[in-house]
Amino acid sequence: MPWDPALPAHSARSTGILVREARRRHGWTKAQLAVTLGISWSEINDIENGQRQIDEPTLDRFAKAIDAGPFPQDESLPLHLRVEGGLELSGVIDVKTSKNSGVALLCASMLNKGRTTLRRVARIEEINRLIEVLRSIGFTITWINDQKDLQVDPPEELNLADLDVKAACRTRSIIMFLAPLMRERAHFQLPYAGGCNLGTRTIEPHMVGLRPFGLEVKASGGFYQAEVIPDTGPSKPIVLIERGDTVTENVLMAAARTESPTIIRNASCNYMVQDLCFLLTEFGVRIEGIGTTTLTVHGVTAINRDVDFSPSEDPIEAMSLLTAAIVTSSSITIRRVPIEFLEIELAILDEMGLRFDRSPEYPAANGRTRLIDLTVFPSALRAPADKIHPMPFPGLNIDNLPFF
Repeated sequence: MPWDPALPAHSARSTGILVREARRRHGWTKAQLAVTLGISWSEINDIENGQRQIDEPTLDRFAKAIDAGPFPQDESLPLHLRVEGGLELSGVIDVKTSKNSGVALLCASMLNKGRTTLRRVARIEEINRLIEVLRSIGFTITWINDQKDLQVDPPEELNLADLDVKAACRTRSIIMFLAPLMRERAHFQLPYAGGCNLGTRTIEPHMVGLRPFGLEVKASGGFYQAEVIPDTGPSKPIVLIERGDTVTENVLMAAARTESPTIIRNASCNYMVQDLCFLLTEFGVRIEGIGTTTLTVHGVTAINRDVDFSPSEDPIEAMSLLTAAIVTSSSITIRRVPIEFLEIELAILDEMGLRFDRSPEYPAANGRTRLIDLTVFPSALRAPADKIHPMPFPGLNIDNLPFF
């Protein structure tokens, strides 16, 4: 399907958007669509990125494949946003709990044979998709207290045969099912994370951390095929080749169900990893070095506790609210700011001329995370003397870089 240079670039881009949106609505992965159309995954990727024009026969096969009749026209494109600017903000607002922590904690609840209650969980699509997957394999999951809290009850036996592949393909967090499931099954399969053809290369950082626990994974046919050697634990410290948040979380969950001590080096110490450590501690796991890049995990062979846990507040949401005040020259108070994960950002803003007051520190509902209330005043900012660049925690969070 060669590129036709006579077609304008915007035509390929527009068609690519239409293909991507229709595929996602239907719940197909790129790999599944490629097989159906008889083309390669890379060609699907190029089409959706507007780098390759799709010919009419393939377009017709696509429309028939998704059983959608005529191919969707421009009205299926995402709606535009109309922004009414120039307005001043005022008032007080609370920072909600961390979205990334909620995802990790929900995955970790799979380790517990007792009831796990998570307080004030963020209602995001990633959480919704994970709930669909967990329910499909037997978990009873209930929103309680005006749908603010999440109650997770495990089944007597997991039913992986009924795993909701469509929902699983729509979440990248499915990769964090590897560690909990490897303690339940010697063989299992999971769909590619997020509907992408990640393959073995992209999950290699996870495998470096999980192989010492007896896990081997092969990527084929749109699934990760997992084989587990029972009763296997690391014989030496695990050195992660990537200080990734989800990588560290996966290894932590594997270590939590391993009785012999596990040492993890080059671990992420970001906010969601710390929250996971706090939950695992409630599960009866002892963890040394929380908040550092070296973790020593004293796991247990079985977890069966009724646990009530509150995720900490979201530093990215706090930064977005802070930014909203700055760009609108407004004075607002942002409460429950997790200061430990915004200290670098505030130090840079202080150098840039931002005027703000901060309250004394007080503990989050988890009893560990440090919070403050932050009042921002209209300020004339200047560019910092040095460049602004992200670094792993405790540096400036890469998710906060766009706000600057």
